[in-house]
Amino acid sequence: MNAIISASELADALAGPRPPVLLDVRWQLSVAKAGGEPPFDGRAAHESGHIPGAVYVDLDRELASAPGKEGRHPLPDIGEFGAAMRRAGVSAARPVVVYDGGQGWAASRAWWLLRWTGHPDVRVLDGGLAAWEGPLETGAAEPAEGDFSPEPGAVALLDADAAAELARSGLLLDARAGERYRGEVEPIDPVGGHIPGAVSAPTNDNVGPDGRLRPAAELRARFEALGAAGGTEVGVYCGSGVSAAHEVLALAVAGIPAALYAGSWSEWSGDPSRPVAVGPDPQ
Repeated sequence: MNAIISASELADALAGPRPPVLLDVRWQLSVAKAGGEPPFDGRAAHESGHIPGAVYVDLDRELASAPGKEGRHPLPDIGEFGAAMRRAGVSAARPVVVYDGGQGWAASRAWWLLRWTGHPDVRVLDGGLAAWEGPLETGAAEPAEGDFSPEPGAVALLDADAAAELARSGLLLDARAGERYRGEVEPIDPVGGHIPGAVSAPTNDNVGPDGRLRPAAELRARFEALGAAGGTEVGVYCGSGVSAAHEVLALAVAGIPAALYAGSWSEWSGDPSRPVAVGPDPQ
């Protein structure tokens, strides 16, 4: 099954006999700015206009635990995640489509979590809400309770030690912007740089000028050029396990399975005992 769905395909599915559960995961990374600009409010954005029937899911509260030593977006408590998904109407026997404002990072985080916990049929709206040309509705949806019971382990997950080993034995991709990988800037985490051996692969390069993922053949060629060929084991990390999920999505579209290091750089760099590499080269 394809990991993504187009806006036209979604419109057809919503009009069909087995419409998917729709999750709206609009979110933006909050970085302190001069002038006191208020942070993005995903719930307010949802209530002002969303795809009909969509239910808002809060990434920071329902798709992650509180920030701590395991990073800025640690994996959520499984019981709490399951309860949140059931409140949103998610059931094991019903397809799920996830979308965000268009960047795809937050939607991919929800997609990955649902896959990791065993949901068999979940896709991301390619291009997000920006690609949707149908009607919108306002207010908050009140779905019927779902029955989804999460069972972690359906797809590969890395911890810090496994990520370090994969950087030596396979291919560990760093999905952050190149300047953060090189250590030239670091606006959020304790230090800049990358996990020694990791290869720079900014997730934004997987998206075309229209905001949609590049065709599968282009994505495959890109990842093979980075080293994902010949059965090489692949893993991905980013700053906090959000944009890396989008890279895992792109890899899935390319037909390349990949593990997610959920703690990512925010966990790695928070431990001063772990090595940090800087510059354009993996080592």
